[in-house]
Amino acid sequence: MQRILGLAVAIVVLSFSAWPQAKPATTAPPHRAQAAAASTEDAPDPIAIIDTTAGKMTCTLFPKKAPIGVANFIGLSTGTKDWTNPATHTKKHGVPLYDGTIFHRVIPSFMIQGGDPEGTGRGDPGYKFKNETSPDLGFDKPGRLAYANAGPDTNGSQFFITEVPYPSLNGGYTIFGQCDDASVELVKQIARMISDPRDNRPLKPVKINHISIVKTGSSTAGAAAKPAPKKPGAATKPSAPVSAPPK
Repeated sequence: MQRILGLAVAIVVLSFSAWPQAKPATTAPPHRAQAAAASTEDAPDPIAIIDTTAGKMTCTLFPKKAPIGVANFIGLSTGTKDWTNPATHTKKHGVPLYDGTIFHRVIPSFMIQGGDPEGTGRGDPGYKFKNETSPDLGFDKPGRLAYANAGPDTNGSQFFITEVPYPSLNGGYTIFGQCDDASVELVKQIARMISDPRDNRPLKPVKINHISIVKTGSSTAGAAAKPAPKKPGAATKPSAPVSAPPK
């Protein structure tokens, strides 16, 4: 009997020793989930405030549509981009190009043009860069801020602001911003200053004091098309803005 009992105890002991031992559940250490990186598409568009002797113009820039053009404009406005004085051929570092320049070409019912460091319509910053055009961004409303050029990929520092819609310019000029309604009213005033009919140069040009860049604003400002005012029916279609010598 004792042998049978001992055999039974041995069997029970061996059964328990062969039973797989469960591992204790592991708990992952607490950690913070990484925040999603901010998308550049959600970043607000910068605002350019063009302070002139006739008043201020406020324009929303379009870095998503014209990244090269906007970076160039901001760099020349703030002095963070080097340029060459076309009159003296000296290199400029840390000097805002637009300070003291004039609107050298003004045409009613069309646009005003400025940004030439030489003040003649012939000057440039000593370099050129390519056009940036987009099929969904055209001259379909007043207040478009765009680079003047002397042909494809000859952008520099000269820019113009339209007074009315001008779709015939679509595809030929880099639009890099949109000025608000109050600025368009100031454009109209400047465009109607007494000028020389031979080259549209004002007898008393409006001067740019300084262009300030504000890195906040609405990312949707100006990009959507709004109903545009009617074109003056009797207006004669002027030539497109160019940085070549005035005709």
